[in-house]
Amino acid sequence: MKSDPYWWDAAPLRTTVPVPVAQTADVVVVGAGYTGLSAAITLARAGRSVLVFDRQRPGEGASSRNGGITSGNLRPSLAEMTRSFGEERAKAILAESKLAREDLYRFIAEEKIACDFALTGRFAGAAAPGDYDGLARDADYLREAFGIEAYAVPRSEQRDVLGTRYYYGGNVRMDIGGLHPGKLHAEMLRVALAAGAVLHAETAISGIVQEADGYRVTTSRGTVKARDVIVGTNGYTDGSNSWLRRRLVPLRSRIIATEPLSPNLMGELMPRRMMISDTRNLSYYYRPSPDGTRILFGGRDGTRAGDPSEPTDRLRATMVELFPELAETEITHSWFGYVAMNRDMVPRIFSRDGMRYATGYCGSGVVWARWAGRKAALQVLGQDGSSALDFRPPPAVPFYTGRPWFIPPYMAWLTLQDRRKARTRTEG
Repeated sequence: MKSDPYWWDAAPLRTTVPVPVAQTADVVVVGAGYTGLSAAITLARAGRSVLVFDRQRPGEGASSRNGGITSGNLRPSLAEMTRSFGEERAKAILAESKLAREDLYRFIAEEKIACDFALTGRFAGAAAPGDYDGLARDADYLREAFGIEAYAVPRSEQRDVLGTRYYYGGNVRMDIGGLHPGKLHAEMLRVALAAGAVLHAETAISGIVQEADGYRVTTSRGTVKARDVIVGTNGYTDGSNSWLRRRLVPLRSRIIATEPLSPNLMGELMPRRMMISDTRNLSYYYRPSPDGTRILFGGRDGTRAGDPSEPTDRLRATMVELFPELAETEITHSWFGYVAMNRDMVPRIFSRDGMRYATGYCGSGVVWARWAGRKAALQVLGQDGSSALDFRPPPAVPFYTGRPWFIPPYMAWLTLQDRRKARTRTEG
């Protein structure tokens, strides 16, 4: 079983030849994932000199490790966001998720991005009997408020969408699809370099100091004087930016990949080739591989060090609970990446000391990262970079300085909630 992402088989990480670091630049971008590359493309095409720095290989973080589902999810409900941010902003954030998704699809089409994108739709399964009505209402709201093709799927019709009896029905929304995240990143890198951005991989930032006419950026390979800085490190923010680190909690998300399955079995288990999620608190998500031969199954991983076997075993057991037909199926890949959670659980664009930040995607970065990076770049250019996500930074997490000591008890609490939900299944 490989510990490297399945995506790297078809889209291996690119090794770049080191080039001298220029002493000056219009803009320094920190992070070469979706966020940083999106910002770099926008800025370079506007004629700015752009240096992109990443302490890892380009795309080695979450941009090539995620599930490739174009959800643009918002974890809080509309009611929860209304309580936190007010009704106007809450509705604007929800509306922006639709715009961000459509903008990604337009980018893929216009730039001829070869990333195996397919607008398959997504099925959300009700993990307990009482969850179905809420999912049905959600489908009605999406259809009435935004014109999204969405509809409820009662349990009696569920196997037309997904080959399991586990759920109590669910809903389908047809504005969500799947892509190959490694290929998306590789294509974005191609576009950024063609636009004139300069990438410095495996080059860490150790400090950024604001000066009268810009910023002094200290890297492991030299110092750069830049007029503007955009930070897009998300779940891979390190101690060089302790202020940001206190506001983002890196949480592992793990995915396993099955061995190739027969076309007949894939047709039985995933007849519509949709992306899948459910209403459990531990946030399982899964999908067919882009070539339709495997199932990729993901969920939260509460470990904080090493690469233990327990999270893989738990994901496999959950997958078999859904699909008993896979009990003897081998797992060929198991890998993890870090998602960035914040106390508000809403992606954010903000400024501090003049620097722009785009971050905190809470596990939905395929859609939000490219959108937020572009918006931050437009703000630097003095163009219309307005966004409902652009307001105060997320608050710091109390007693947190970069070591998420509270993850194990938090995961235990979510597990307890899911066990209570499972009891309602049995009682129902």
